[in-house]
Amino acid sequence: MKLIYFAWVRERVGKTEEEIDPPAEVATVGDLMTWLAGRGEEYAYAFENAKVIRAAIDRHHVRADAAIAGAAEIAFFPPMTGG
Repeated sequence: MKLIYFAWVRERVGKTEEEIDPPAEVATVGDLMTWLAGRGEEYAYAFENAKVIRAAIDRHHVRADAAIAGAAEIAFFPPMTGG
């Protein structure tokens, strides 16, 4: 699946996007963030407060308990404010 990172998540990870193949036990967005945080210092920094990071699966906003099976694209971004 393709991961896309936006704003400070992108800056902390150090890349805009990447293709990954997570292990079978990674079933939800929350699981994915935990797994990513274990991939290295930059990921740990990006996902250190996963509760504030928002996610979208195939361009639809989802919660951390959303299943990732069958997802082509998952995007991560910080909370946004209007104005």
